[in-house]
Amino acid sequence: MSAIILFMAGVAVIAGWWLSQQRLAAKPWLEEGVIVDLREHDSSSLPAAKIGLGVFLAVVGSLFALFISAYSMRMTMVDWRTLPVPALLWFNTGVLVLSSVALQWAYMAARRNDMDGVVLGLLGGGALAVTFLAGQLLAWRQLSAAGYFVASNPANSFFYLITAVHGLHLIGGLVALGRAMFRLRHGAEAGQMRLSVELCAIYWHFLLLVWLVLLGLLTGWTDNFVDICRQLLT
Repeated sequence: MSAIILFMAGVAVIAGWWLSQQRLAAKPWLEEGVIVDLREHDSSSLPAAKIGLGVFLAVVGSLFALFISAYSMRMTMVDWRTLPVPALLWFNTGVLVLSSVALQWAYMAARRNDMDGVVLGLLGGGALAVTFLAGQLLAWRQLSAAGYFVASNPANSFFYLITAVHGLHLIGGLVALGRAMFRLRHGAEAGQMRLSVELCAIYWHFLLLVWLVLLGLLTGWTDNFVDICRQLLT
């Protein structure tokens, strides 16, 4: 239960930050300067693509929250045998962090109209994401070689299921990243790519948050973190 609260709190923080960047509370009719069409300003302040991504992330967040809830309830039963977490997962986590940083770099480069920076950031982020996926597959092979198969224990099944679903969402992000690269190669300007790169960066940050919570759930450190917070508050 504590992992669910931590996960939803993280999602709420990211959602609040994202909404704060969209000028939802802006009052353009009170701003001085050049007269503009308010309808055009409102439509451009929050593109439909951002709204769609926000809805999608809410659905994905709810899905993972259900996984976390089911995991937390199932692990209290007597047939649960804790799965040893491969040390490789920590390396994979570092790779995913670097991938998220690379996407943020690409977005900042797009804001500066730095085409080379956008390309470098997208390529670096994509390559690191592929490395993360390869590392996850290697972790699966290590567990299988040690005798921890999918059907051996409920803990094993949850591990493979949760990591597989997260990996599938990352593959979907790579598809979107590939489309952005395709547009760049066919002459799109960095300024025109700003929204696409921003959406990719937001998606990467979200998947990083999800993975950190999942890793904490699998290793058990989320419960320790929540206990420390409770002790500090009391």
